[in-house]
Amino acid sequence: MMEELAPENEEQLEAMLRDTRAAAERGDANAQTNLGVMYRLGRGVARDYAQAVDWYHKATDQGHAYAQTDLGIMYALGWGVAQDYAQAVAWFREAADQGDAGGQYGLGEMYVNGRGVARDFAQAAEWYRKAAEQGDARAQNSLCQMYANGQGVARDDTQASAWCRKAADQGLAQAQFNLGVIYEEGRGVIQDEAQAIAWYRKAADQGNADAQNNLGLMYADGRGVVQDDAQAVAWYHKAAEQGSAEAQFGLGKMYLNGRGVARDDAQAFAWFRKAAEQGYASAQYYLGVMYGDGRGVARDDVQAVAWYCKAAEQGYASAQFNLGVAYRDGCRVAQDDAQAVAWFRKAAEQGNAFGQAGLGTMYMKGRGVAQDDAQAVEWLRKAADQGNAFAQYCLGVMYEEGRGVARDDAQAVAWYRKAADQGNAEAQNSLGLGYIMGRGVMQDDAQAVAWWRKAADQGNAEAQTSLGVMYRIGRGVAQDDEQAVAWYRKAADQGDADAQYDLGVMYIEGRGVTRDDAQAVVWFHKAAEQGKAQAQHNLGVVYRDGRGVARDDAQAVAWYRKAAAQGDVEAQESLRRMEASGLGK
Repeated sequence: MMEELAPENEEQLEAMLRDTRAAAERGDANAQTNLGVMYRLGRGVARDYAQAVDWYHKATDQGHAYAQTDLGIMYALGWGVAQDYAQAVAWFREAADQGDAGGQYGLGEMYVNGRGVARDFAQAAEWYRKAAEQGDARAQNSLCQMYANGQGVARDDTQASAWCRKAADQGLAQAQFNLGVIYEEGRGVIQDEAQAIAWYRKAADQGNADAQNNLGLMYADGRGVVQDDAQAVAWYHKAAEQGSAEAQFGLGKMYLNGRGVARDDAQAFAWFRKAAEQGYASAQYYLGVMYGDGRGVARDDVQAVAWYCKAAEQGYASAQFNLGVAYRDGCRVAQDDAQAVAWFRKAAEQGNAFGQAGLGTMYMKGRGVAQDDAQAVEWLRKAADQGNAFAQYCLGVMYEEGRGVARDDAQAVAWYRKAADQGNAEAQNSLGLGYIMGRGVMQDDAQAVAWWRKAADQGNAEAQTSLGVMYRIGRGVAQDDEQAVAWYRKAADQGDADAQYDLGVMYIEGRGVTRDDAQAVVWFHKAAEQGKAQAQHNLGVVYRDGRGVARDDAQAVAWYRKAAAQGDVEAQESLRRMEASGLGK
């Protein structure tokens, strides 16, 4: 056969071709087969599939099994003849019935794929076994897969590993990779990551991209080898350059995080795109993130949503959640609560905690679905049980307010604490409120201050305001007007109406700051315009008395009236007196 003939130079190849052709023309079946191989491979002659088929046919006319197998391959692939699976099966069967391992393997392949015959895994396994028992490495590897997947035979990991080893020991790269997987997962063998590495390396050194990718993963995670990001990158590169989408994605993450290479968002983006364009869902999701954040590429919300959609349609839960957020907030797409709910639900039903939390809050608020506290609690609990801090906070709210569950301050505090311990600022603020009011816990000013400080340091305006109050009145901390002003200002600058009002009071009383009526008026205005009744009342006072502003009875009456309409008793009394005096008309 051709594989047995390895001429060392061009002169020897020409001599071999001359001798082979002469023998073939004399009717020698082996020579005819070899000449067909030479035309198929383009060795010593221009590649010519039609000529290859012609010579194979001459050999098959003499019953040559190897030629029958090769002719089956030509029909299966449509090389030199019209593709014809039925003819391929016929020729594989001719060879297989003569005991040719290649023909038996080919026939097994046709039964596995249902080409030219009805798909029949049992028949496939039978023909693979015949070839495997003759030492055909490809058949041994395929039989391994049949046992591993329980196709055509009862699933048997021990048999799978045994057949895989036979093929791997013959140097078949795919079998070496498969044996690496078997050792990594401990299927039919004792789990052994060092052995997995050894077999992956054998396959990788032969250029097997899957093995190269898995070596990258093992080095990145430090499994079976000393953790080494540079080695991980090197193996990912080898596989990625062969087109492995998984390796391209892995390499993108290494560039994104600066592991084993200098951080480079543009390179990360480039590798994510290669993988994404092959349909790799994780890469499509990350590509959406890159477009959404403008990392490695100009920000493009339309592109971000497009890639999220691609990943989400493949069932990628994180992308489904992100699409839900986009529709809920009207960010990058037209706002649509029903669509938000649909995508949150898809993610939630896959167990994605963010999707469960998102769906829970939609039920909680009645957005995109009928408001349903019981459903809200159900989905929030699923997410909270997975450790999602936002869901834990929301579940605390439901217990505090008795929505969807019996009201239970202790349970509210328990869930707030779980979220607060993870750094959730809203939960930290709520826990501060629990301690100051003694709800669900023993009343404790110092604990209230401690939790409010944690939230305030993260920029939570409500906690900043509360911390300002504690410093102003000296509860849980030493009384300190300057600290009170500092915390009020942080919250006021974020638009917190209570803080704006309190800051106005500090200015008008000269506490913690130099007295400044004009500044007081500025802050009262900000709070009053947000509907803060006390600030509206105080504006009435400063306009009536001309403090920080020109005296203006009409303005005083206008602001008193706003506060009075909200039920502010002092404003109602002041308004009554001014109207009785005929002022501000």
